[in-house]
This record gives sequence, C-alpha cells and structure tokens, in this order.
Amino acid sequence: MENISCSIYVLFFLIALLLYYHSSLKKSKWTNLQKAKLPPGSMGWPYIGETLQLYSQDPSVLFANKQKRYGDIFKTHILGYPCVMLASPEAARFVLLTYAHLFKPTFPKSKERLIGPSALFFYQGNYHSRLRKVVQSSLAPEALRKLIPEIEDLAISALELWAEKNQTINTFRVMKKFSFEVGILALFGQLDAKYKEELNKNYSIVEKGYNSFPTNLPGTAYYKAMVARRKLNQILSEIISERKEKKTVEKDLLCHLLNFKDEKGKNLTEYQIADNVIGVLFAAQDTTASALTWILKYISDDQKLLETVKAEQRTIYESNGGKKPLTWAQTRNMSLTYRVILESLRMSSIISFTFREAVVDVEYDGYLIPKGWKVMPLFRNIHHNSEFFADPQNFDASRFEVAPKPNTYMPFGNGAHACPGNELAKLEMLILIHHLVTKFRFDNDIIFASKFITYIILSGKSKFPKEYNIAHSQYLSMDSLLGSGRKQEAKETPRKQMPPDKN
Repeated sequence: MENISCSIYVLFFLIALLLYYHSSLKKSKWTNLQKAKLPPGSMGWPYIGETLQLYSQDPSVLFANKQKRYGDIFKTHILGYPCVMLASPEAARFVLLTYAHLFKPTFPKSKERLIGPSALFFYQGNYHSRLRKVVQSSLAPEALRKLIPEIEDLAISALELWAEKNQTINTFRVMKKFSFEVGILALFGQLDAKYKEELNKNYSIVEKGYNSFPTNLPGTAYYKAMVARRKLNQILSEIISERKEKKTVEKDLLCHLLNFKDEKGKNLTEYQIADNVIGVLFAAQDTTASALTWILKYISDDQKLLETVKAEQRTIYESNGGKKPLTWAQTRNMSLTYRVILESLRMSSIISFTFREAVVDVEYDGYLIPKGWKVMPLFRNIHHNSEFFADPQNFDASRFEVAPKPNTYMPFGNGAHACPGNELAKLEMLILIHHLVTKFRFDNDIIFASKFITYIILSGKSKFPKEYNIAHSQYLSMDSLLGSGRKQEAKETPRKQMPPDKN
C-alpha cells in the first residue's frame, strides 16, 4: 500500500514538473515576443502605404534599395496590407520550409473568385498535400516522357506558323499561345478543337480581368472576367461529362482528378475539379511564356552563346537524322542549354516574390512578425545578391556548372507550395529551343527599339526564303499576390521597314 501511495506521489510530482516546464516555456516565449520589435522600414502614407511606389517604380529596384537601406528584413505597407519583406536564404527557408505551418498562402478574395476557391495553392494541410501529389504524379517524368512527341508537334507547328506570317510577332503573346497549348495537352490529352477554342476565348477574358480593379459592375473588365469564369465551369462540366460517358482510361491530369478520393473516400466535386484545372493552367501559362521570352532575348544578345547552344542542339538534331522525334534521354543530355535556362530564370526572376500571412505572432532574427501581417520572401533580391552569385547582373550560364548554395536559387518557389509543374515547364523550353535553333537562324541585326523592348530579326527556314520577325516584350516582374504577374511593357516602336504588329 505504501509503495502504491509513493508511486502516486511520484506521478503527481512528474506531472506538476512537466506542467511547470511547459508553462515556463510559454512564458519565456511570450517574454521574447514582447521584447521583439518590428523590423526597420517605412510604412508610407496612411491607408495606401507605399503602393504607389510599387506601381510607379520597378519593384525589383524598389525592394533592392530598401534592402540596402534597412537590411535583409524590413517592413512596408503595400496593396492594403502591412508586410515584412525577407531578402535572405535563411529567412526564405524559415517561412517556406522550417516553419511553413506558421505562414499560410494568401490571395485577395477577388483573385480567388476568378481562379476558383478550391484551387490547391490556396490551401495548407491535408487537402493541399493530397491534391499536390495528384498533380505531381500526372506531371512526373514517367508521364512527361509520353508527351514529348506531342509537345514537339506543337512547337514545330507554332514556329512554322510564325514564319509563314511574314510579319512582326509579339514574342510574349505567341509564347503564351504555345504554353497554353502545352498546358491543355497535360490537362486533357487530346481535346476536341471546339473545346480548345472556347477554353482559350474565355480564359483570355478571365486573365484580362484578373489584374483589373475588382469592380463587379456590368461593362468592367472584372465583371466580364467573372462571367467568363462561369462559362469556363460550364465548358469543363461538358468535358467531364463526356469523359465519364466514354469511360476512357487516360493518364492526363483530368483523369487523376476524377479518380481522386479524400481520406473519407469522397471524390472531388465538379467545381473542385474545375478550380484546380483553371488553377494549374493559370500557374503554367504566363510564367513559362515569360521564361521563353527572356531566354530568346538572352541567347540573341550573346552571339557566342547562341552558337554554342546551336552546336549542342545540332549534334542532337543530326543524331536523329533531322527527322526522328526527340527522346527523353536526349532532353536530359542538353546540359549547356539547360544551364542557359537556369541562368535565364535567375536573371529574369519571373516569380520575384511570394505572399504568405503569419497565422500567429512569430519572432525571427530578433524581430516580431505580427499575426495577420503579410510576409514576402524576395526571390529576386536573393538571386541578384553578389554574395551568392558573382557579378549577378551579368548573364553567365557557366555558374550552374556547380550547384548553387541551398535556398539561394528558387525560380519555382520553395517548400510545399513550390511549382509542381516545373519539370514540364523546363521540358517545353528545351524542346522549343531545340527546334528554333536547328531549323531557324538569328541574324546579327538586333535592334533595341526602346528601353524595354528588343526586336530580334530572324530568317526563316530554308524552305521559307522570306524574312520574319519576332518581337520581345520583356516581362519585368512577377507579383505572386496578383498570381500571373504585372507586365511592365514600353510602347512598341519598330523600325520603319518593320510591318506593324497585327496580333
């Protein structure tokens, strides 16, 4: 009996000790938070903060200047929210990996409504992780291998169409069309032409309204976008119904979404499927098109680099006799071209930053990040930091002969919300570059029509004696809060002998 009583006392003592220890930890944590101070920085004007500076200046320059003045962590107030900006690899890892559960993805409600509130990148937790696995499995190397011939067909058709037009072509616009076609292929496989046309028409309207002022009044861009978004749901519902009726077994993303079951064994609703289809398409199109536009600019700017890329691709082209389709192994053997892509992504930093929101008060590096504040890891600032990349403003593909330091290179984001389709994006870049440099040639006549626009004069394939042009619309920054990026484009001013862009 005495032994039992003694054991009970010991048990109570241990419980009390654990409770005291837990209480002390909480008190210590709270004391540290109380001592922590807000990061340095400026909050701008009441209500509007520094939003006007964000839109009137190059965001990359704006944030770089703030980093020089305040350090790697600073505060500001933009787009209606107080924000903490993070410009170091350690801070990016803290938010996106180590303590990702303390920072949730955040988008304005007006943007969520256009993409679809059930899209996976608006979520954390089980729903997000399970759906992400579905998307990744449909875009895994095993699936991508089978898409190579069809992506090649799309690339060749696009290039030949541009050559036949014999006119100035806006590169970013035509690259968007190409990346849209590849996205449709990955999502639906072989899709009826009528559905493609309807999807493209309504998706374009949604895209135009996405970055407009969210006034849902008849006649406004946002109102038209909302109408088009509902139409997209109808089109996708028809596609889903046909797929179910035919009972065909496909390996595309739509098939994976139709077969998805949650932990309770429930399938996704049609609305959930539609939101995730549009979300994936939205994430894929602009970023890939922008990257391709920048890649063409960089290789055309450096004749020696262009010749080296052409030599690598010519070797592969000749090994196929100029007729056989590319193989997966050959796309893995384009080491120089791949490094050019990596460096182009670093230089352009299309995803300049991403938005998160602190779900609790968080202390980082002695500073307080208050609950509800937006937190922005600045990828571009990290990519252009000379501490991690020597001469960061100079294009140098050879820097990627050695892997960059961890968390210093994040062109597709980082952590659980990193882009699940990055391998598809890189594959379509490799394929298009291969056919462009082996079947077309760049003239040396490169014209800088303005500060932001570069015109590259191309000569057609041998069977197309006429000249044609591709105009580059440089895509200066990517604002992940806005989702698809804010394009800062100067007015196009082609040479007198150039025909106007009719696209």
